[in-house]
Amino acid sequence: MHTLTGNFRLHENFHSRHLPDDRNIIVYLPPDYEGNRERRYPVFYLHDGQNMFDAETAFLGQEWHADETAESMIRQGAIDPVIMVGIYNTGEHRIDEYTHVKDAHGRSGGQARHYASMIVGELKPFIDAEYRTLTGANFTGMGGSSLGGLVTLYVGLRYPEVFGKLAVLSPSVWWRNGSILRMIREQPITAKRPKMWLDIGTAEGSHPERIVNDARRLRDALLKQGWRLGDDLVYFEDRGALHNEEAWAARLPRVLEFLFGRNEQ
Repeated sequence: MHTLTGNFRLHENFHSRHLPDDRNIIVYLPPDYEGNRERRYPVFYLHDGQNMFDAETAFLGQEWHADETAESMIRQGAIDPVIMVGIYNTGEHRIDEYTHVKDAHGRSGGQARHYASMIVGELKPFIDAEYRTLTGANFTGMGGSSLGGLVTLYVGLRYPEVFGKLAVLSPSVWWRNGSILRMIREQPITAKRPKMWLDIGTAEGSHPERIVNDARRLRDALLKQGWRLGDDLVYFEDRGALHNEEAWAARLPRVLEFLFGRNEQ
């Protein structure tokens, strides 16, 4: 059995008035959290929380090894100590919560605004009250993969004053014919642009070239809205990478370094 690396807290059955299901919240605390009572820490919120740290709870038993990766990078001084908050998905309602519009048939999806209200209005205030956090947008990140990448984009663009760092891994740009691209193009251009990591594997899905092309269209839409490659936007194509936890785990060190590296606040 996999044991968690580091200092963890589990908050079971976190309740939201915005959503029908309670969910577990798992919190990773950095190595010096208990020993340094004066210090406050940046926070990284992660969707599909059960896949982040523990093979026992992860999809198909594959996890991101986020605990080992962060623990090692913090101890080496590669990144600032960071609190990571894994937000469990709720299984059958995952698609609803992680998409901002309904699917073409109107059967599923479209609940992301309620999910966002839960995170911004309930979960973040709870975490900020429970732990010694740095609360500003410059110190607050959000990340996820696949539909979790899609909802990261949606929430991050709706609440740039809350989330200043976004990790968008293998996002499901295809949802409802690329509706996220329209949302980005129609965004009023403001000075508040979250710092963003965006990536894609070149061997994802049954039509990889289409998936990569979608990611490039997303990158280009962001550039038109003022993001700058190599500055507040990193775009990375991972050669031969599939659409799975193993691929995202392999890219996580680079994601953490970009968003939470020393002097990145």
